[in-house]
Amino acid sequence: MNISSNEIVIAALYKFVSLPDFRELRQPLLQRCLDLRLKGTFLLAPEGINGTVAGNREAIDGILAYLRSEPRFAGLAHKESKAARLPFHRMKVKLRQEIVSLGIAGTDPENITGRRVEPEHWNAEIARPDTLVLDIRNQYETEIGSFRNAVAPDTGTFREFPGYVDKNLNPHKHTRVAMFCTGGIRCEKASSYLLSRGFKDVVQLQGGILNYLEKVERKDSLWEGECFVFDSRVAIDHDLAEGDYEQCFACRRPLGEDDMASEKYQRGVSCPRCYDELTPEQRQRFSERQRQVELAESRGEQHIGSS
Repeated sequence: MNISSNEIVIAALYKFVSLPDFRELRQPLLQRCLDLRLKGTFLLAPEGINGTVAGNREAIDGILAYLRSEPRFAGLAHKESKAARLPFHRMKVKLRQEIVSLGIAGTDPENITGRRVEPEHWNAEIARPDTLVLDIRNQYETEIGSFRNAVAPDTGTFREFPGYVDKNLNPHKHTRVAMFCTGGIRCEKASSYLLSRGFKDVVQLQGGILNYLEKVERKDSLWEGECFVFDSRVAIDHDLAEGDYEQCFACRRPLGEDDMASEKYQRGVSCPRCYDELTPEQRQRFSERQRQVELAESRGEQHIGSS
């Protein structure tokens, strides 16, 4: 991908690796990010690192070099996309018990995962008639785009995935499973979980949807729609450019034209999905926040909580 020097580069990365000293890594990492003027979030946990940060080309190269200078992160892989503006307003390094929350013990993604399939070979893998193609993302993500003929568990959070598997999948019936997610990290844990439950043939899309959109030409693609991303761009298209969706501040779901035409849509306050779920106190709070956002916009400023 060619990204000019004046474009914002967004780097998404993760690695499962034992970090018993993860707490001690936080402050030096945060300081390095601040020195480079990066924005975004890193998560550190006993099982590894996960994060997405944005900045100019020099800053992204700087943080990647800093991370890879740590022997445990030497093989750290990352994916890049671009944006016209910074999609984050702060830089945070958070401590967690998991870098992606499955909520159960017994998975070992550092050592046991499904077979990784490169994007160039993914179409052939999911075309096999004996394959269950599984979109392991959350419902609001799958609604705006997915691979053709993929099955979506319709989960609200990743923590619901084990329950879906135990209730709906059977290793004797579903003898071959091909799974995918946005950047690959959820597949590491999900495939490890399936293998621990007796599934024998589990494959996963290397680098996730983002890697597929970068590597596979549109004319050959089996991807349909847009891909939800967890920043102010909301979604990206097949060219990894910002898509056509906005995001509801209240429930964080992506909103299309029909959603925003609804009488239940109020910018910064509610959408048809969450309108009936909000309390009067929440409506008042969100309305005041939106008023502050619009005041900042009228002054040509960026309200720090506007995304």
